[in-house]
Amino acid sequence: MKRKEKTLTEMVVGRKEVSPGDFLMEVYTRLYNHFGPRHWWPAETPFEVVVGAILTQSVAWRNVEKAIANLKEAGLLSVEGLHQAEVEEIASLIVPTRYYRAKAKKLKAFINFLVEKYGGSLARLFTEPLAKLRPELLGLNGIGPETADSILLYAGEYPIFVIDAYTHRIFQRLGVFEPKVSYAEMQRFFMYHLPTDVKLFNEYHALIDALGNRLCRARKPTCQECPLLGLGCQVSKDGNLKTESLTVLPER
Repeated sequence: MKRKEKTLTEMVVGRKEVSPGDFLMEVYTRLYNHFGPRHWWPAETPFEVVVGAILTQSVAWRNVEKAIANLKEAGLLSVEGLHQAEVEEIASLIVPTRYYRAKAKKLKAFINFLVEKYGGSLARLFTEPLAKLRPELLGLNGIGPETADSILLYAGEYPIFVIDAYTHRIFQRLGVFEPKVSYAEMQRFFMYHLPTDVKLFNEYHALIDALGNRLCRARKPTCQECPLLGLGCQVSKDGNLKTESLTVLPER
């Protein structure tokens, strides 16, 4: 008999049946009590958030900070500055972020889009409805779902949940997601079961990243220090799953 596929509206905590919403809020509460408020995104302006969101792809944040400091020192951390600068000049300043030539082109693509369609105004850009703006961002060179949603949530304050590799790793280990779950499926799960709240989405994503970076690492996770201990995590000391995701129970 073919095994029934699990859905993203079913889950358990250990062997106790709970609603997905209650489970997600339990995770959030534990993370918040452990790490405290994350004050994310670390930027002085919404424009700096946008630049950081593009530069942080596939690199540690400390490298992004170095690149942003270089752009500031060169007087290019503005729409006008980046619009007038050549790709080669931008690339030379963001070397710490890796793939700096490609990222320089991505920055230029966003800046050109902003100038040509919105007169260089982020304020004007962020007056557009989410349903219109997100596809526009995804249509730009090098802007994928995570980058687009980071821009929308952290710079534009739109109510959209950001998914990243930490989210997938942690919630797969908790038995919530299958290994091949898509970005869109994970995002729908969070947004369907959580209150639609920009501050909550902001803080929750930042807390997930804190856990994934500090404790729930890909290799040799520090499970005994994890604030989610006891929530049914199925990971061994080397970071591999002990078993398939936990047996799910239907939401009532």
